[in-house]
Amino acid sequence: MTDLNKIEVRRTFAIISHPDAGKTTLTEKLLWFGGAIQVAGEVRGRKAARHATSDWMELEKQRGISVTSSVMQFPYREHMINLLDTPGHDDFSEDTYRTLTAVDSAVMVIDSVNGVETQTIKLLNVCRMRDTPIITFINKLDRESRAPIELLDEIESTLGMECAPMTWPIGMGKTFRGVYSLVNDSILFFDPRAEKGTSETIQGIDNPRLDTLIGHQAEELRIDIELVRGASHSFDKVRYLSGKQTPVFFGSAVNNFGVQSLLDAVVDLSPPPQSRKTATREIAANEPKFSGFVFKIQANMDPKHRDRIAFLRVCSGRFERGMKIKQVATGKMLSVNNAITFMAQDRTTMDEAFSGDIIGIPNHGTIKLGDTFTESENLKFIGIPSFA
Repeated sequence: MTDLNKIEVRRTFAIISHPDAGKTTLTEKLLWFGGAIQVAGEVRGRKAARHATSDWMELEKQRGISVTSSVMQFPYREHMINLLDTPGHDDFSEDTYRTLTAVDSAVMVIDSVNGVETQTIKLLNVCRMRDTPIITFINKLDRESRAPIELLDEIESTLGMECAPMTWPIGMGKTFRGVYSLVNDSILFFDPRAEKGTSETIQGIDNPRLDTLIGHQAEELRIDIELVRGASHSFDKVRYLSGKQTPVFFGSAVNNFGVQSLLDAVVDLSPPPQSRKTATREIAANEPKFSGFVFKIQANMDPKHRDRIAFLRVCSGRFERGMKIKQVATGKMLSVNNAITFMAQDRTTMDEAFSGDIIGIPNHGTIKLGDTFTESENLKFIGIPSFA
C-alpha cells in the first residue's frame, strides 16, 4: 500500500459525552468489534483485573471515569482506526479540549434518558471552533427513555445542528426490539443474549416477517418511519463534513447493540486525515515531509517507571523509528528511537506512523504542550489551547 493510501484509510476520532452517558462502555465495545480486545471490559481475560481498557490510571479505576485521554489504534475493514478517549468529567476538560484539536472527527454519545447535558454542550462548542464533523450515538435504548423525536429536537435546538437519523429505534426500555436502518431499509433485531446484541436482520419494512416478530409494533414502526422521512433531514455528506449536520444512530452499547453500525459509519462517512493550519501556511496531510504537534503530556503511564510521554499527532509525512526530528521551539534535533503506539495501557514500540496517527515520545520534561516537530521547516501549528 502506498503512503498516500495509508493516509486515506486512517480515521482519527474522539468520543465526547457528558459523564456516565456510556462513553467508556462504547469505547470498549468499539475495540471489541474492531478485534482489539477479546472480551469487552477485560484486556486479557484476567478475572481479577477487569478494568475497562481505556480507564487505566489508578484514579480512574477507583472512580470509574476516564481521566486521561488515552489513544487506541486498531485495524477494521482495511482501515486503521485511531480512537482517542476523552475524559467526560468537568475538572479534566483542559485535557479534553486539547485532544479535540488532534482529531479529524468525533462521536457524540447522548444518554437517551437524560438527553443533551452540560458537558456535551461545552465539548461540542470546542468541536464547533474547528467545524469538526460529528456522528451522534444515542445510547441506553434498553432503558425507559425519552421519545426519539424529542431527543433529535433537543439536539437541533440546543446544539444548533441538523440531525439526520440513520437508524430509528423500535420501542424502548422493556419494549425495545431493535432499530430500522433508514439508509438500507433493513431491521436489526435486539437480543441482549446474542453475542453481538443482534439476533436477526431482515430486509424491507414491508417484510411480513416483521409483523411475525414484533406484532403491533410493526405497524407503529411503519407510521413512525413515514413521519421521520417526511419531517427530518436526510443525510448530506457535505453538510456533515462541514460540521453543520450530524448523522444519528441509536443503540445500547452495554448490550453491543448498534455499535457495529456506528463503527461502519466512522469508516464510511468520517473524513481521512485533514490539512492543518500553521502560523505561516496550511499543511496538507499528504505532504511528504514529516510534521506534527504535541497535544498532551502524560506522566505515570508505566507504574514501574517514572516516565513522561508526549502524545504527538502526525500531521504530514511519515514517521520512522530512529529518524531525527526538529523541535521547532528550541531548534534542537531529536533522535526518536523508542516512539510508541498505544492500546491504552499496552504499548508497543512502533516502526512507522502516518498522517492521522498518534505517537508517544518518551521525554524527561523537555517537550512542552503545543510543541511542533518537523523534519527541518520552522512551522508552528496553531489552535492548540493553552491554559497556562
